[in-house]
Amino acid sequence: MTLFASFSRVALLGTCAALAVSSGVCAAADHPKNWSPPASKIYAQKLSEEIMSTHPELISVTFHGVPPGQTDAYTMFAGSFPDRIGNADDPDDIDISKKGITILDPRWHRTNDTVKKFVMMLPLRDASGENVGEIVIAYKNPATSGKTEKDFFLAATHLRDGLMKKIPTYAALYEPAR
Repeated sequence: MTLFASFSRVALLGTCAALAVSSGVCAAADHPKNWSPPASKIYAQKLSEEIMSTHPELISVTFHGVPPGQTDAYTMFAGSFPDRIGNADDPDDIDISKKGITILDPRWHRTNDTVKKFVMMLPLRDASGENVGEIVIAYKNPATSGKTEKDFFLAATHLRDGLMKKIPTYAALYEPAR
């Protein structure tokens, strides 16, 4: 590697580190990928886009699980941050997928979260009610909202449960979007 290439890489990493704190732009640099989505949009991505277009109270929505044909490759496979698709899941995401637990995360005093939000991490369910992965829903939570954990929990479970009838099977989430 040339001196210029080394310097460029260090400069890029430094820029990414600075930007990641404020915008998440270089999140992929510090979060390894373990899956690559197909070239065409999958059904789960279409669902993510529909949710975001009809829910202005959201910051983001992401789908997590093990892509078909993979073993223990827990990943974000669709969501409102396309550059993060394929990022390996964190241990809490894996727990939700495996155990079917729900996490209510008010994001109090998080140094890397520059926007006040409330994050709901819930098991994703198919039309039969089977837990098939995880859905993460991040809500805007301005200081004036007056919303409680119960409000966010009820809204998130209502949104998630409304998706169930749109998910005939887990495999259907990976089919090409129509």
